[in-house]
Amino acid sequence: MDSSNSLADASAVTDSLDEYDLDESSSVDDGTLPPDRFLDRELSWLAFNQRVLELGEDESLPLLERANFLAIFASNLDEFFMVRVAGLKRRILTGLAVPTNVGRAPLDVLADVSAKAHELQERHALAFRNSVKPALDEAGIHIETWADLDESDRERVDEIFSSQIFPVLMPLAVDPAHPFPYISGLSLNLSIRVRNPKTAKEEFARLKVPPMLPRFMKLPDDERGLTRYIPLEDLISNHLGDLFPGMVILEHHEFRVTRNEDVEVDEDESENLIQALEKQILNRRFGPPIRLEITDDMDAVTLGLLMSELDITEQEVYKLPAPLDLGGLFQLTRIDRPALKFERWVPTTSVNLLPVEANDTADIFASIARQDILLHHPYESFATSVQAFLEQAAADPNVLAIKQTLYRTSGDSPIVEALIAAAESGKAVLALVEIKARFDETANISWARKLEKAGVHVVYGLVGLKTHCKLALVVRQEAGVLRHYSHIGTGNYNPKTSRIYEDLGLLTADDQVGKDLTRLFNELSGYAIEKKFKRLLVAPLHLRKGLLKRISVEADNARDGLPSGIRIKLNSIVDEAIIDALYRASNVGVPVELVVRGICGLRPGQAGASENIRVRSILGRYLEHARIFSFVNNGDPQVFIGSADMMHRNLDRRVEALVRITSPDHLKQLDEIFDLAMSDDTASWWLDETGSWTRHSRADDGTPLADMQNVLMKQISQRKRGGVLR
Repeated sequence: MDSSNSLADASAVTDSLDEYDLDESSSVDDGTLPPDRFLDRELSWLAFNQRVLELGEDESLPLLERANFLAIFASNLDEFFMVRVAGLKRRILTGLAVPTNVGRAPLDVLADVSAKAHELQERHALAFRNSVKPALDEAGIHIETWADLDESDRERVDEIFSSQIFPVLMPLAVDPAHPFPYISGLSLNLSIRVRNPKTAKEEFARLKVPPMLPRFMKLPDDERGLTRYIPLEDLISNHLGDLFPGMVILEHHEFRVTRNEDVEVDEDESENLIQALEKQILNRRFGPPIRLEITDDMDAVTLGLLMSELDITEQEVYKLPAPLDLGGLFQLTRIDRPALKFERWVPTTSVNLLPVEANDTADIFASIARQDILLHHPYESFATSVQAFLEQAAADPNVLAIKQTLYRTSGDSPIVEALIAAAESGKAVLALVEIKARFDETANISWARKLEKAGVHVVYGLVGLKTHCKLALVVRQEAGVLRHYSHIGTGNYNPKTSRIYEDLGLLTADDQVGKDLTRLFNELSGYAIEKKFKRLLVAPLHLRKGLLKRISVEADNARDGLPSGIRIKLNSIVDEAIIDALYRASNVGVPVELVVRGICGLRPGQAGASENIRVRSILGRYLEHARIFSFVNNGDPQVFIGSADMMHRNLDRRVEALVRITSPDHLKQLDEIFDLAMSDDTASWWLDETGSWTRHSRADDGTPLADMQNVLMKQISQRKRGGVLR
């Protein structure tokens, strides 16, 4: 497996950490359901990150993958504080009295979140210190401390420090002439107390650990052939005499500050959205502190100074064993030790996109014209499917127009380059760039300007809504007739994350889908009034209603003794109206199965609400990201894939789109995904009525249960070897 693979990166986490929902009571309680039927969303998110941590603790997993999961946990938690905890604090400080989704005051939830976060961070640090680090040592990968180095090592490290590190360090004194410096969010810092031997006066200084240098400095290999590193802050700490010559070093400790890094723009009051957003992005780094991480040996004097200057409460202080910022473990995943990683998987080309004859070149338009193609990434290649579709469209002289949404993409995006090439060749190209995608605002603004410069028609969606749907439409002239070729996906048009995100996509030449997308793009770029679509369910006007209607149909069928059933796979489910509809369907006998990666506000197995609901969670080498909505519908399945989770923002404040899947082969394939995910023979976490997740990874006899992602890799590989068009 590629060393860059990870369960989640920054963009992944923000999918479940968006702006704080203020309309958190959209369901009407008719008194038939238990009052305690919802789970707190913040604690549910922390439970998700605990499942990530459990993978890092699992000694049966490859060692560097365990380090990777520990890094993911740290990165996830950083964003949770920057967005969700910041949102709670903002509501408390502003006196906004809207209760959370379980009806509790934000102050009470913040206390619970803080207690759980303290517990998890301590557990995380101990997992590294007591399990992963010793295992790394045994594998010949040593993270040393200064005390571990012999004299010859220290001489070589002295050379590294003087030549590569010392010139970029900037110690900042704190005294009447030098006020306490600004501490940037997520930066690693050293607090230093020194004494002037001439005056006996004590002084304080802050030193920022340079973020542009490696988190772990590689040491020269020794005669045993060990791969050795030393934390950058440890190396710097042991050269403070060079930075403060003549002073006596009394204390030095590491600390790290997390700030509120949310961005808010009043679109109704902003004449130029890009300029307003750029201004807010600049202000982001000056958000108020919301967490202070310190090493557990920090002295009381230094801690008191930091708390006072940063206006931090005791609840917001996290005392942890060194090293802090274990997100730096991502660096170790680049070590070339295949035996310590998951077996490498190279995505295959979808059999439906292979040439009919062995010596032919692939013609994606001909392949799509033959039948709808359901893609399953990363098992099937994004590069040879979606990317190739857009690149071929850009080069094809018969293509007249390309329309596409861009929510998040990679820094060197071939998708964007294809759109630019298409525009430069004279094609009509429309790109809807969502510049409000959290933490990707700067990158998306840059892409938008580059696209505009090339002649692409760039729009930014609708005021007050984020455009989150994943859509591409190609209009091609064939024998004097215009034909639509469409792609609707569950994931971003990002070739990099497509290698680590599990997603679905539909390539289709269906005329009705093409007409639906044409109208939807017109609404996004113009002033058209949204109407109902034929094969799409579109938010914010129709998606919620459409799903509630289909849940209601399943309940009616169950009452009438007809076949019924609901299966949903998604990232998060919090929306109370959707949850209550599922409860009511369960109460009349509809079997409901949910596969939820992240937040789940629903309690399964609760008397009087959810006896017929089962919830599973799958985590592994890939980030489960696809959204599937499946309804038995008395034997005429209604099955959709798309971009929406069951969150208030997705249903009410975003443009989302689901497309109905109609091919019997595709319906069977999606059913098999659910069968595998819900099987007791598949490794997964099970949610119970108390809100607790229990990991089931081994059978009663101790043998490992099937890994769903490994099973799918084998199935895709067998399908390619068979070479059968489906």
